[in-house]
Amino acid sequence: MQTTNNTILITGGSSGIGLALVKKFYGLDNKIIITARNIHKLNEVKEKYPAVEIFQCDLTKPDDLDACIAFIKQKYPTINVLINNAGVQYNYNFKSEPDLTQKIDYEITTNFTSTVKLCAMLLPVMIKNENPAIVTISSGLALSPKKSAPVYCATKAAIHNFTKAFRYQMEETPLKVFEIMPPLVDTAMTEGRGTGKISPEALVEEFFKNFKNDKFESYIGKTKLLRFLKRLAPNFADGLLKNGL
Repeated sequence: MQTTNNTILITGGSSGIGLALVKKFYGLDNKIIITARNIHKLNEVKEKYPAVEIFQCDLTKPDDLDACIAFIKQKYPTINVLINNAGVQYNYNFKSEPDLTQKIDYEITTNFTSTVKLCAMLLPVMIKNENPAIVTISSGLALSPKKSAPVYCATKAAIHNFTKAFRYQMEETPLKVFEIMPPLVDTAMTEGRGTGKISPEALVEEFFKNFKNDKFESYIGKTKLLRFLKRLAPNFADGLLKNGL
């Protein structure tokens, strides 16, 4: 996969892994468009990286999603790379969470539904362009869930399986389908949770190598070990992740 002269849409590109991806692809003759809900964070990225195009939207809202698609199709019809990075994780117990259904809806829509819809809605445009690629971001928790985030883990397992099946469908097309499977990453979402985190920049460096070499599944850091343990001793692997890391 080429890493230059792309038109790249990165969702959730104002912080964390998304911002690290911006930093990596910026300056390589790529046109980068990022989305996020927070306009202040988007403007901060724009100040540091003036060539980046920003678009404020909440992809869980149908009108915002439609507006984003219309914007891309009209202004950036050369889009050839979509990186589905936007995500949210809530930790809660089904027995005691007062806002249970609201959090369930938001996690599923953010982490899974909006990603699938973006793939579907941008595919007709992207597949006509040179060197098209779609990237999804799942999680090591797709393999072994933790008890405090059942819906988040379920959405990441769904993304993992969707990505595989979508890749199968794209085999006879020029579009390449990549998946990043991160370990615990040091971002605002994981603040106060777990230990042994890697930086977003370290994750992106490893993914970038795989992206260049058409390695479609990027098991990053400790997820390599987890993948091995799931094959060798699945119950042991599940026990390790049950209470989080």
